[in-house]
Amino acid sequence: MTKLTAIIPTYNEIDYIEDAIRSIEFADEIIVIDSFSTDGTKEKAVELGCKVLDRKFDNFSNQKNHAISFATGDWILFLDADERISKKLQIEIQEAINSSKYNSYKLKFPHFYMNRFLYHSESKVLRLVKNNGVYFEGAVHEKLKTTGKTGVLDNFVIHYTYKGLLHYINKKDSYAWFQAQMSLEKNKKVNLFLLIFKPFYRFFHSYIIKRGFLDGIPGLAVATINSYGVFSRYAKMILIEKGLK
Repeated sequence: MTKLTAIIPTYNEIDYIEDAIRSIEFADEIIVIDSFSTDGTKEKAVELGCKVLDRKFDNFSNQKNHAISFATGDWILFLDADERISKKLQIEIQEAINSSKYNSYKLKFPHFYMNRFLYHSESKVLRLVKNNGVYFEGAVHEKLKTTGKTGVLDNFVIHYTYKGLLHYINKKDSYAWFQAQMSLEKNKKVNLFLLIFKPFYRFFHSYIIKRGFLDGIPGLAVATINSYGVFSRYAKMILIEKGLK
């Protein structure tokens, strides 16, 4: 039987971690890679039978790559603490890893915002892969690198994306600093096109192309804040270049 390892990165996720772990109890091994939580997250994971690794956080890719080195399963499923694998998706995952059709799979993530799931604001993210030389790269919005064909599973991950408007904006700002620094390290420059057109296109893509307007006011809010996140990234590049951060 094909074995599955699930990996969850955490930092102070006591309100979420138990439900996340229970949703992947079908995995043969659960690894929690913790950044020295102080709220009992680590202790709860140990209590629930997980293998817990302590590592000081430097970036998202390094955290997950460290955990990958301890994974013993034939396949690896990556899950965040605020995500849940539904019963239907559990069955689909088990069927997928026991077939030889693909080497990796993308999972569907509808955003959860204003107490509802926004199915027209979904993302498809590579999260299920064969444990064969896979690794992450990128400090934020890290990308999982693998080889072979990639499929897409049909059932949704339950993802409690944002805990409120302020949390949503703060999360975008936090990511923007990482992205700005990465862009400058690659010698990218800010210009009027990036500062004006890119945020506009992000709004257009989220609200019109992906039909976020069908999600009502929450869909409009998500598209607007996503646009702000892009603008914030380039604005922060300017601040870093001028030595103001």
